[in-house]
Amino acid sequence: MNLHDVQEWEKNFYEKHGWKDLPPYIRVGFLMEEAGEVSRAVRTYEIGRDHHPEEGKKTQEEIRQNLSEEIGDMISNLAILANLYQLNLEDAMKAHRQKLCDRFNCKEEEF
Repeated sequence: MNLHDVQEWEKNFYEKHGWKDLPPYIRVGFLMEEAGEVSRAVRTYEIGRDHHPEEGKKTQEEIRQNLSEEIGDMISNLAILANLYQLNLEDAMKAHRQKLCDRFNCKEEEF
């Protein structure tokens, strides 16, 4: 699956459920919420959450799966935010890579 496919799927899914028209500041709030959930999932993966007995004991694979899902939630929110501004995720990543290569004097094809 490429970034264009991700962005298109998210657009269609959110349109079908009537969620696409939430304003950008609401979408950014959802993105920040998901960032917190990724942070918690990384913490759980790395050092555990023994102080939260209500969450129950999970296997390392369940913890890893949760981290994967939370990262997916962030990508979803980024895709929807990009759609709200008619931005293409693939173009955004190309611009990101170019910015890094300009900053650190490299060529994208080196990597």
